[in-house]
Amino acid sequence: MKTFGVVRALETMCIGGVVMKGVLVRLVVAMMSAALVMGTGEWSEDAEDLVSTVDVDAVLGRTASLPCDVTPDATEDRVYMVLWFRKSGGKPIYSFDVRGRSFNKALQWSDPGAFGPRAYFATVARPAALTLSSVQLDDEGVYRCRVDFKNSPTRNFQIRLTVIVPPHQMLLYDKSGADVSGVVGPLEEGAALVLVCEVRGGRPEPVVTWLINGTPAPQYIGVKTDTHVVVNRLELQQLKREDLNTTFKCRAANTVLVPPQEKIVRLEMNLAPLSVSLLGRPQQLIAGAVASLRCVAEGSRPPAQVTWFKDNRSFEKDKVTDHSNETWSVSTLVFTPMPTDNGATIKCVASNPSLPTKAIDDQLQLNVVYTPLVTLSLGSTLKPHDIKEGDDVYFECNVRANPREHRISWYHNDRPVTQNMTSGIILSTRSLVLQRVTRREAGGYSCRAANARGETSSDIVRLRVQYAPVCGESSPQVVGAALDEALRVRCSVHADPADVTFLWQFNNSGESFNVSPARYATVNGSISELRYTPASERDYGALTCRGTNSVGRQEQPCVFQIVPAARPSPPRNCSVTAGNTTNWIEENHEDSDVLVVRCVAGYDGGLPQLVVLEALDSDTGVVRFNVTANETDGVALFLVPASVLWSSGHSLRLTVHSRNDKGASERIMVHALAYQDAERRTDGSISMMAGVSKAAFWSIVFTVVVCASAAAFTGYFIRKKRSRPPTKQQSSELQLNAGDSQYVVAYTLKPPRQAQPDILNPPPDGGPPVKGVEAVKNGPLASDEWRADRGPVRTLEEQRNLLSPPRASATSKAPIASGNMTLSRREHLIAEEIPGPESCV
Repeated sequence: MKTFGVVRALETMCIGGVVMKGVLVRLVVAMMSAALVMGTGEWSEDAEDLVSTVDVDAVLGRTASLPCDVTPDATEDRVYMVLWFRKSGGKPIYSFDVRGRSFNKALQWSDPGAFGPRAYFATVARPAALTLSSVQLDDEGVYRCRVDFKNSPTRNFQIRLTVIVPPHQMLLYDKSGADVSGVVGPLEEGAALVLVCEVRGGRPEPVVTWLINGTPAPQYIGVKTDTHVVVNRLELQQLKREDLNTTFKCRAANTVLVPPQEKIVRLEMNLAPLSVSLLGRPQQLIAGAVASLRCVAEGSRPPAQVTWFKDNRSFEKDKVTDHSNETWSVSTLVFTPMPTDNGATIKCVASNPSLPTKAIDDQLQLNVVYTPLVTLSLGSTLKPHDIKEGDDVYFECNVRANPREHRISWYHNDRPVTQNMTSGIILSTRSLVLQRVTRREAGGYSCRAANARGETSSDIVRLRVQYAPVCGESSPQVVGAALDEALRVRCSVHADPADVTFLWQFNNSGESFNVSPARYATVNGSISELRYTPASERDYGALTCRGTNSVGRQEQPCVFQIVPAARPSPPRNCSVTAGNTTNWIEENHEDSDVLVVRCVAGYDGGLPQLVVLEALDSDTGVVRFNVTANETDGVALFLVPASVLWSSGHSLRLTVHSRNDKGASERIMVHALAYQDAERRTDGSISMMAGVSKAAFWSIVFTVVVCASAAAFTGYFIRKKRSRPPTKQQSSELQLNAGDSQYVVAYTLKPPRQAQPDILNPPPDGGPPVKGVEAVKNGPLASDEWRADRGPVRTLEEQRNLLSPPRASATSKAPIASGNMTLSRREHLIAEEIPGPESCV
């Protein structure tokens, strides 16, 4: 400053009075100043007055503005020159020269070795400033701006330029070192978040900070290294659901001249579903009806996947429909519940695929109503194929029903089974006990259960009761046979198993022995056929058949009584009565226009017989009417409606005959009736009955019949008187025990033709009997056997129905004999003497 003052004083003095040119003085002053500077090698604080020092920051590569105030203190003063010096050098690096020219045409010079064209002194700005573009690191330093005025003292301004270098690289990575770009995660709820922001370069050293959702993080860990790297580590120990989509910003700044460097990442999270619920939980479902269930899950990110399970078994995908958005997922299940689904658990499971261990579910236990499901089974301790008569059997009825069944009923062959302790039938809640079963208990069993939905029957379970053989037909049976008549006696038994072995026996009053096996054979498992021909009176007796199977031996044998038999003798002593002369007609109030024919039955041939009356057309022989009467106490009664005789218009012959299994007797004509209506004559002749009234006609018929009957009785007694009965032959009795009954067959023995009964001898060819032959007909003769060729045969009851209108309370009082021959204790089946045929003609 002192030097500067000296220079200024010299300059003033020279200008004021010393004979020196002004230019010379300035030159001298300049040289002195330069000498001073060169002498010291730098600016001296004392050389000039420095007005101020300004710190200027400039960003590398950008523009720097070095201020220098050029405004004079006085308005009449003006700037001559502005010089820029670098503190380390004495030569100007930039000049702004206004001497001898206007201010706006000042001459500007920039040292090419310093700023060159990058510098420009702008005077418009206040204060004026040296603008430096594309600032370089070398531009950093201390600069002096010297302003020379015309009148005012020179000013010096010191500017300290600092070049700021922004950070050149910023890196974000997680705790594993993986680069984080835009999104961090997805992370799970409760996990720790570690973010590392690494900033490289920058001068001065940048400040690195974290901002969470725009708010500075409360804490950070800064790491500085000698390699111009600044690291800031952000740690969150436990993430919450609310941290989803949180933004984390790393900011690095070392100047306000340029925006700080920043990088932002968003937190992505995998969130487990918060809730899942079944909507519209039904109280009950109906089996077989379509049902729909809906499940809603919320809180999962990404949207939850909903899976349906029934007792831990998933449903097919075609039964499920899904919809979802960012907040919830809806799944609909459509299915058809079955009875087996009752009590099953339907589960709706919501899960995040990325968090399979955090699935949640909602459950519903199904209440499916249905008609009972019924199954019947034989007792588990029983062997179905080893049940025999006398065993105890029980059934178990298994019922599944919702609602619970209120009734269980049992059926045997579709007939209800009720409890009967006496008979050994015991019913409990779901079981049926049969004590000491017999073959009658065999068959199909079922149980039925009913509830509010309906009633269901089980499948039929067959109970097989094995038993020893028993007779398949009524026993004993009477088989009539003539001498030398070949018989095929068929013995049919019922047995289970049906594989039966047979034993035939023959006995009469004098002997009993087994039949030769060569005489019989088995037609099938349960039928045996015996070939038998009675050759003498000794061959009449009782044949017994007894079967044996795996269960046991038949207790009661099947009995066939072989008795002498032949065609029956014709009826005799027939009488005809007209009108209502009989007590029977009076008692029953029947129509009196009938013919009542009574006949005494002849010898039946040893077999049950039927007595038949027929009305035959005398001209054509066609049967116009027939009726059958069972023998009742040796008398056959026939009722012939008068309408039959009046409507025929032809001469009729009434005949009677008897039939049994051996054939028919000869026909005996009762009377010939001739009646023709006059109007029906075609030959023009007049009948001897024409003009006769109906009453007169019946009187004539009655007279003729009585006369004929009297003649017949007279002839019969005359013959009986003339002929003595034959001498009574020696007779024998066949005694047979069958159960609690004892039967005796009495017959007349003739001289034997051979030493022993033919039943002991095998057939001539030694082979078994021929199979497949029908059994001999036993018992009453079926009337249908001869109706085909003789017209309809009517019984006595049918005659009564023809003669009287139907009455609801009418009962038959006529003693109609049964065609079945019933044997009683010690009943004589065959008379010792057989009367010969009699005729009423």
